[in-house]
Amino acid sequence: MTPALELRGVVKRYGQVAALTDVDFMAAAGEVVALVGDNGAGKSTLVKAIAGTHRIDGGQILIDGEPVTIGSPTEASAFGIETVYQDLALCDNLDVTANLYLGREKRRKRSLLLDREGMQAHAAGVIADLAAHLPVLDRPVSALSGGQRQAIAVSRAALWGSKIVLLDEPTAALGVAQTVMVYDLIRRLRDRGLAIVVISHNMADVFAVADRVTVLRLGRNAGEFRPGADSTDDVVAAITGSRELDRARKREEL
Repeated sequence: MTPALELRGVVKRYGQVAALTDVDFMAAAGEVVALVGDNGAGKSTLVKAIAGTHRIDGGQILIDGEPVTIGSPTEASAFGIETVYQDLALCDNLDVTANLYLGREKRRKRSLLLDREGMQAHAAGVIADLAAHLPVLDRPVSALSGGQRQAIAVSRAALWGSKIVLLDEPTAALGVAQTVMVYDLIRRLRDRGLAIVVISHNMADVFAVADRVTVLRLGRNAGEFRPGADSTDDVVAAITGSRELDRARKREEL
């Protein structure tokens, strides 16, 4: 199958510093791919390149097999890419519906008034399909739990018919029950045929939801793993570079 998202030989520099060097990455429709690595590995830079925040300096980004240029978050959205950042970008003073439609409000025909009923009906359908367990849609976001707030951000990505969803540390600072709820949301997005990219430091998260794990180290590809076939120790070894050190020692011994 043609991947929904593919990066080939991507390069990103900040002056003389190479943040990404010849990085390859792929996510297929109906797949959850975890992107992991230590601080400074290049995860954030890669996500920002996909999300349109930063332009790449070399390589290609392909959507459904077609090379594209993503120069802004608006262009990324036009290609079906939605990003849920760690801060969620929610407005506490607005209710659930208003946050779901933030910046994309629907208006009544031949009127400047908002179509609250239409927005709520559409939002309720998506939330029910995702089993997001949200309270009434006119409740202020400030009154919701961390897991419910995350559910709003994820539901917003699904609401706009996105094909690719990037989730940055989706369970950070959440309790056990809320984390399980987010896991369920991610799986439901995958079952809807979306390509999901999860950026996380938490190996429990990674092995709970990911179909594949891509490791970056020092701005380069450091390995690819599959939960079930590979262990957390394998992934951690690739993140820290201990496997490379072992190989170097063996070469010296020979």
